[in-house]
Parts: sequence; C-alpha cells; structure tokens
Amino acid sequence: MEKQDRLAGGLQVEVIETSSLGDRSYLASDGEVAIVVDPQRDVDRVIATAGRLGVRIGLVLDTHVHNDYVSGGLELARLTGAEYGLSAADQVPFGHRPLSDGEVVELSPRMRVRAMATPGHTFHHLSYVLEGEPGPVGVFTGGSLLFGTTGRTDLLGRHHSEQLARHQYASAQKLATLLPDGVQVWPTHGFGSFCSATQAEGNSATLGQQKESNPALTLAETDFVEQTLTGLDAYPAYYAHMGVQNAEGPAPLDLREPARATPEELRDRLAAGEWVVDLRSRKAYVMSHLAGTVSLGLDGPMVTWLGWMIDWGAPITLLGQSRQQVAEAQRELARIGIDKLAAAAVGIPEELAADPAQLRSTQTATFADLAAALGGDSGEFPAPDVVLDVRTNNEFAAAHVSGAVHIPLYELVQRTGEIPDGAVWVHCGSGYRATAAASALESAGRVVVLVDDHFGTAAEAGVPMSDGS
Repeated sequence: MEKQDRLAGGLQVEVIETSSLGDRSYLASDGEVAIVVDPQRDVDRVIATAGRLGVRIGLVLDTHVHNDYVSGGLELARLTGAEYGLSAADQVPFGHRPLSDGEVVELSPRMRVRAMATPGHTFHHLSYVLEGEPGPVGVFTGGSLLFGTTGRTDLLGRHHSEQLARHQYASAQKLATLLPDGVQVWPTHGFGSFCSATQAEGNSATLGQQKESNPALTLAETDFVEQTLTGLDAYPAYYAHMGVQNAEGPAPLDLREPARATPEELRDRLAAGEWVVDLRSRKAYVMSHLAGTVSLGLDGPMVTWLGWMIDWGAPITLLGQSRQQVAEAQRELARIGIDKLAAAAVGIPEELAADPAQLRSTQTATFADLAAALGGDSGEFPAPDVVLDVRTNNEFAAAHVSGAVHIPLYELVQRTGEIPDGAVWVHCGSGYRATAAASALESAGRVVVLVDDHFGTAAEAGVPMSDGS
C-alpha cells in the first residue's frame, strides 16, 4: 500500500507501507532524484516506485540499526549505485557514508537532507530533515517521534531503558525546538509495530499537531519516563536476530519458490512435529484443516506471530490455497530474515491430506456462548474447564475474564503443560491469535473451543470480568 505527500517546492514523498510489521518506508524526490529512508528488505517495491515516478535513487538512509526487520538499505544501494548513509557512530563492516549530527547531503539544488541526532530508540539514532528551496518541509523520525508516542527504549536491554527514555524525551524536545510547526512528521514505526512504546495514534501529522498531543512534548521529563517504562510490554523474540543481521550486512534476497511437498511428505513433517503453517483465513481453517497444522492466516500479522513463536532456525512448511499465498508469506518471512523454507504446498486440506483421517475441524463460539456455558448451559459445546486468554500482558492487566488462565500466545507452545486438564475455551482480542492457539492446543491433544469474537463484547454478553486491580 502506498500514499503520497506533495510538498512545497515541488518535492513529493511516497509512503511504502509494510502493514504486516507496522512499519513504513519512504521515497522522497524532486522529480529527478530520490532519497529512500528505512527500506524494507524486499527492495523491488522501492525500485518499482522509483521507476513509476521516473526518478533515480541517489541516497539510501537508515535512521538506525533496525531491530524489527532486516533492512534493504545495503542491497538497494548496491543495486542502484546510490550512497548508503548510516550514523557515523554505528560500527559496521561494509562500505557506507557515515553521517553525524547536523551533516547535510545535497541531492540537487531543490532537495537536501540534514541528519539530526535523536537518540532514544537506540543510542545512535538519526532523524533526517527533508529540506527544499523553502526550507524544512518534513522530518523522517524513524523510531524517535511517532504519532502520539515514541519508539520503545528497551530493545538494547532493560538496563538501558531508563537512560534511553531520557534521551528519547530530549530528542523529541530537540525536534520540536529546532523545526517549524508546519513540517510533516514521517515515522518508520508506530502502525502496529512492537517497536512503538505505546499504541500510536493517527496516520499523518505535523510537528505542531504532535506538540499538542504527544506525551514526549506535553509531559514533564519525569512523567514521560515513568509512563514510557510502565507501558513497555514484551516484544517479539525474533528481534534478537534482526539487529545482528543488519549490523553484519544482510544477504541479498532470494524469493525463488520453495520445494513443493507431496501429501505424504506433509504427513511425515507433521508426524515429526515440524511447523506446518496454514495461511488461509481462520474462517476457512476451522471448517477443515490437517491435524497438527498451525493457523496463521495472511489476513493477520502472520509474520510477527510465527517469528515470535518458533525456535529460531526451525524448519517451516507453508500451506496456501494458491501459489500467490505462499509467495506472499515467503516475502513476509524474508523481511525478518527467515529465508530458507523447508517446503510448501498448495491446495485445500482435502487435496493435501495423505489420509482422510488427517482432516479436522474446530468448534467455534462467541462470548455469549461462553457466558452461557459459564452459567451452566454449555449447549452443544463441552463445558469450559479452563478459559485461556492468550493476549499480551498489558491487555490482560487492563481487563480479563474472571478466573481465566493467562498465557500469551508467544509463550503457549512452551507452556502448554501448565494448562489445567479438561476442555479449554480460548480467546484473544478478536480471534486471530486464539485460532493460532487453538490449533497448537489441538496438536497437543487438548479439547478446544475457539472463542472467535471481539473481547470488547465480552462484558456486554454477560461474561464475568475482572480488571488488573
């Protein structure tokens, strides 16, 4: 998905969204030459955008060594001949242009970019001010100032989080002091990314608008630091591998089709306990699926949850209803450095089963059904011995079903043995994570009812609730 901002002086900025990871990349141009900021690994999207606009990519920039995805900056620079700019303080083994606070790179008489040190998300984080003939028109803030929040400050370790939170506050104040209110703010994170300290708000903003609403610009430093540290929750386990790959220099991307698995090979992989991921929607999954498969549909943040749940390096096989689904999932996984897939298969479960006995379906219910079952009327469903909540820690603390067992989805595979015996009714916030959890529980031999419903309707449906107090 792309959108475009047209700016004073004839400059324009194309927004290249990666909604599955909650991130944005940017291509700014003057009609002839372009700057690319924080490109994702699949740089063909960026090259296609430049081609559509008829512009030459002259400079590629990363605001920081990313922790939530593999950067495409090095590869994009190699393919286009552009300079690749990073913070001068980042020690990396590949050729690049080291940039320092205040340094200006002029791309043409009509467009230049100014580096601005904005530590907080990382120690060496840079923001980049886009300047045209009228002066500053916008700022690429990476993981610094986001819409209504800032980037999280604990990715380099909890022992740095308070110090970085203070840096983050100072950086936001610096941006607000040195730049005009009318400049556009273009963050990389904050559209569902776990790199955001708290949930971001909105899709666009000027710096002046952020001065009215962003805690980093409205609170005192002590209050901001306390709020930031209190709001931090767990982040995906695969982040531990992203910064390392980016600092070493990511390998070129290879999106050739994985080996095609036969039904017999799928059966053997499932019997071996390997990750076989069903990419169809959860509505299709619950109707029919192969026993032992995990539901992570492409209609949700598949890549985040799969990358978080697996043991890094574990073999992964993808099941799609079409080649397009497999190709899309392969691209998503490559963005977090999962390049080598064990296999893939295309078709519906009835076509992929080596034996009809492999086929399963999953019972689904609503929160109204759960309320009735907790009241003693389970109807067609098994009575709930356990209500399992697989949302995040912060979500559970805000409100939860009274007496629910809480195990976040990303810990479920390792902690299945902690769930009490009996029928498990599992829920999340909307049904996506709960479907993944139900599939994992079924694989472990548990009797499961999937509550495929929005958590916000639970209290109104009569489910007894508790808050975090």
